[in-house]
Amino acid sequence: MKMRNVAIAISLALPMTAMAAEERLSVLCSADMEWCQLMKNRFEAESKIKVSMIRKSAGEAYAKIRAEASNPKSDIWWGGTGDPHLQAAAEGYTEEYKSPTLPKLQPWALKQAETAKYRTVGIYIGILGLAYNENVLKKKNLPPPQCWKDLVKPAYKGEIEMANPNSSGAAYNALATVVQLFGEEEAFDFLAKMGQNVSKYPNAGVAPGEDVGRGEAGVAIGFMHDLMKLTVAGFPVKVLPPCEGTGYEIGSMSIVKGAKNMEQAKKFYEFALRPDVQSEAVKALAFQIPSNAAATIPAASPRLENIKTINYDFAKYGASDTRKRLLQRWTTQIYSAGN
Repeated sequence: MKMRNVAIAISLALPMTAMAAEERLSVLCSADMEWCQLMKNRFEAESKIKVSMIRKSAGEAYAKIRAEASNPKSDIWWGGTGDPHLQAAAEGYTEEYKSPTLPKLQPWALKQAETAKYRTVGIYIGILGLAYNENVLKKKNLPPPQCWKDLVKPAYKGEIEMANPNSSGAAYNALATVVQLFGEEEAFDFLAKMGQNVSKYPNAGVAPGEDVGRGEAGVAIGFMHDLMKLTVAGFPVKVLPPCEGTGYEIGSMSIVKGAKNMEQAKKFYEFALRPDVQSEAVKALAFQIPSNAAATIPAASPRLENIKTINYDFAKYGASDTRKRLLQRWTTQIYSAGN
C-alpha cells in the first residue's frame, strides 16, 4: 500500500515538474516574417525554450511596447530600424544590458549600444534605396528614376509608393534621410511635391516593394535588402541608391523593461549576436549587413563602401522629441493633405 501511494505521488509530481521546467519567451519581431520564423525555429531547437512571436513593423512595435509599459506582454524586441529602439530606450521602455559579445561587434553596432546607454544594440545595417519595375516603366514610356529629385516629376504621378513613417521604420528612415540631405524646409517641400505622385502610403515598409514587384506601382522607396529579395526571386525589379546620397538604418535589438522572462530574453539576445546565427539570415533571403564582425555578409547584400551615404545622425533622429515633431509635421502637411 505504501509503495502504491509513493507511485501515485511520483506520477502526480512528474507533470507538475515538467510544467515548472518549461521555459518561455515572448519575442516582438520587426524583421521580415521569414527571418522571424527562422530565428524562432532555431532558437527553440537549440534552447528548448518555447517562443511566442509576434511580427510588427518597427513603429507599431514601439507603440505596443509603450502601451504595455505597465504590464509588458513582450520580453525582447528583435529587428527593425534603430530610431524607434533609441526612442524606446530614451523613454525608459527597455532594459540596460551589456552583452559579453559587444567586443566582437562592428563599431557601428557598439556605437548604437553606447548611444542608448546599453538599452539596445545594433544587429544589422540596411541601406535605403529606390526600386522600379522595368516592365511597368517601359510600358508607360517612363525613364527609370536615378535620384530623389526625380520623384517629383509629374510623369511619375500615381506610380510611387512609400510606407507611412508613423508605422514603418523604413519610411521614417526615408523621412529623416531627406531632412538631413536637403534641410528640413526643402525636404518637406520635396515630400509635398512627391506626395502628388504617391498612390498610397501602406503601413508596412516592405509593402511598396511588393506592390512594385507585382506591377501595381512603378517605383518604391524602401531598404535595398528588402527590395533585392524581389530581384533575386525573379521579378523585373531594379534596385539602386539615389544619386544625391542616401541614409541607412542600424537594425537593433532591445530587452523590454520589466520583461517577465528576463533570463530567457538574455539567452535570445546572446543567440542573436552569434556570427553563425547572423550568417544564416541569407536562408530567409535577408540581405542586411550583419553586426558580428565574424559573420558572413551575403553575396547579394549592397556594400556600404560602394554607396554614397549621408552621415546619418542616429542620436538626433532617434530622439523622442525629434521623431514626434517630424512625424506630426509629416502627418499634418503631407499625409492629411493627400488624403
